[in-house]
Amino acid sequence: MSPAPQHVLSAEQDAYLRERSDIMGAWLVLHAWGVIALTMAMFVFWPNPLSFLVAVVIIGNRQLGLAILMHDAAHRALFKNTGLNDSLGAFLCGWPVGASLHLYRPYHLSHHRHTQQKDDPDLILSAPFPITKQSFWRKMRRDILGITGVQRRLEFFRQEMGNDPSTWQRWKNLFNAEKYFLLSNLAIFGVITAAGVWWAYFALWLLPLLTWYQVISRVRNIAEHAVVGDNDDRLRNTRTTRTHWFMRLVVAPYWVNYHLEHHLLVFTPCWKLPAAHRMLVEQGMAPHMELANGYLEVLRKATAKIAGGPGDADKEKPRKSPAMI
Repeated sequence: MSPAPQHVLSAEQDAYLRERSDIMGAWLVLHAWGVIALTMAMFVFWPNPLSFLVAVVIIGNRQLGLAILMHDAAHRALFKNTGLNDSLGAFLCGWPVGASLHLYRPYHLSHHRHTQQKDDPDLILSAPFPITKQSFWRKMRRDILGITGVQRRLEFFRQEMGNDPSTWQRWKNLFNAEKYFLLSNLAIFGVITAAGVWWAYFALWLLPLLTWYQVISRVRNIAEHAVVGDNDDRLRNTRTTRTHWFMRLVVAPYWVNYHLEHHLLVFTPCWKLPAAHRMLVEQGMAPHMELANGYLEVLRKATAKIAGGPGDADKEKPRKSPAMI
């Protein structure tokens, strides 16, 4: 049986990992929005096809970063102050990218209680793997073209409208569910319009959200729990993917790749996850941990199924998640 992480860390290490910081939380939120703003400005002042592609990738990455920071807020780890944690986590991190902190928190905590078990609400994301390379690239094509993003958003709208016989009530349900997403995006549109580049809201905010955000969300979901070593072992049913600065810039923002450490030490703020990883490795835990050397290694395992085999289907089941992360 794998050793429990709480048995190998000292009291001082445990206390350090538990400590949250309002200053660091504010810096991370400011950093995410600052990168988005500077990247938009980069394209506005240097418009060409290459800078546009770079902008879509970096902004989509930081949009996922906002969702990751909302995820930290769901664990009350983004800010030490509970009011700041819940208000800024919702309005500056979650709602702008279409995610509800209020709905996401109980959903996600259920995932932690039942990781890779039949009651895990996220099991639908990992259970189909491995798949074929052909199926994977079909999914990637839909993500890159924005088809996945549009379909997912429309499915959420349909769920939120409900089945009330009154058309008015269904639209009222939708407005109540999406009003903060609408208001936050109106604010973003207003700021961008005030800067004299109204078109950038569509080209440099909505487009990355519907395209690159979807691509890297899929890669992230695969890396975290698909084709893991042992669904019943806490150290093997969740994966940490070792990576480098460039992949963090385009795929894995704000230390999201340290997912095993997050599951083992769920109270740890995202910016302390690298330290948690080092502590566990220094205590000899690495041989027991589900680790991968890069996302390509994970994707090779996740696409190892032979084409034409039994169950080689490409249709995805809709995810009943209250958030787009």
